[in-house]
Amino acid sequence: MARQATRDALAAWRMTHLEETAVLLVSELVTNVVRHAEAFPAFLMLRLETAHAWLRIEVHDADPSWPRQRTPASLDESGFGIMLVHALADRWGVSEVPPGKAVWAELKDRTDCEARVGNGW
Repeated sequence: MARQATRDALAAWRMTHLEETAVLLVSELVTNVVRHAEAFPAFLMLRLETAHAWLRIEVHDADPSWPRQRTPASLDESGFGIMLVHALADRWGVSEVPPGKAVWAELKDRTDCEARVGNGW
């Protein structure tokens, strides 16, 4: 549902060029909540926002524990989520948001910036 909601929002905002990366980030962030915030399963919220040539993805949950980046072993099948978010997002972080936290990632809409430069903005 989160991946489809992201696709739908990006289509409405005419930002489908960010779809592949945005959907992957959403998938990782939501999966992290499902896997690691299991003591707080009743609350998960996906928030997407676009402003000033940025797409912001936020995933809220009720677990107050912040994610920890770890270094998985070469044969591990999981544990790469935060490393992937770090590699794909232009910026990312964690904010305290009642009742727990929001993990967010931002993607720069370079197409929008290039269009503005090309149009003399």
